[in-house]
Amino acid sequence: MESYVAFVIAHPLVSAMIQFALLGTLGDVIAKWIIEKKVSAPFGFGTLLLKMLEWAFLAILIKYAFSGFNGFVDKLVADGMLPELSGPMRAFAVSTTMNLQFGPFLVLMHRLLDNMVAGVKNWANLDKGFMSLLWFWIPAHTVTFSLPKPYQIGLAALWSVALGVILGFYNRQKTSPQ
Repeated sequence: MESYVAFVIAHPLVSAMIQFALLGTLGDVIAKWIIEKKVSAPFGFGTLLLKMLEWAFLAILIKYAFSGFNGFVDKLVADGMLPELSGPMRAFAVSTTMNLQFGPFLVLMHRLLDNMVAGVKNWANLDKGFMSLLWFWIPAHTVTFSLPKPYQIGLAALWSVALGVILGFYNRQKTSPQ
């Protein structure tokens, strides 16, 4: 674990890109397996690489947001706009401000990139993506921001796998009884 922490501290953007490229893409693959009700190679090699690049790019945005919204909450506290916060309450404040302000942009950017990778124009059900900010990402990132900084991006990437599983079950086509 020490080498992981050392790598994350020494290479914050690269480590974020690697973790999201692997885990975010894994979440996409697992979601497809669940939706299709079979374990297969749901994407061709080229699409898989593009999805990994998509997740790596999103990781950069996420890493900057993690840092920026920590500073944002610190500034709100310093300006007397929020009370002194610590522990879970501070984590909740960072998670809430980030997901309500940066989250909608990320949902749109993620969909835009998904559309580009798939070569489609699918803007259906964006409301569900926006709602996930409230029911999934605010609580998940409250836990994330409760951890020491070197572990935060790794957990965020793991949350992407968890949401992929949840959305896979949610989007699975119901089979009619035979």
